[in-house]
Amino acid sequence: MYYVYIVECADKTLYTGIAIELERRVEEHNNSEKGAKYTRVRRPVKLVYSEEYPDRSTASKREYEIKKKMNRAEKLALIG
Repeated sequence: MYYVYIVECADKTLYTGIAIELERRVEEHNNSEKGAKYTRVRRPVKLVYSEEYPDRSTASKREYEIKKKMNRAEKLALIG
C-alpha cells in the first residue's frame, strides 16, 4: 500500500509527499535528516491528509496532481 499525504509545516505551508509507511515518514520529517529538505527547516510538521493507493504508479500520479495542479485553496478544500 502506498500513501499520498499532506503535512502542514510550522509556518503553515503545505508539503505533499508519498510513502509506504506513513507514520515513519511523518516521523522522519520531524526528527531526521531523511526528512525532505523543505520540511527540515519548517519543523514541526503535522499530518493533515492522506489517501491510500495500491501501487506506486497510481500514488505518484496523484501526488503530481496535488503538487503541480492544485493551488493552496484547492488543497485546503481537499483537506477539509
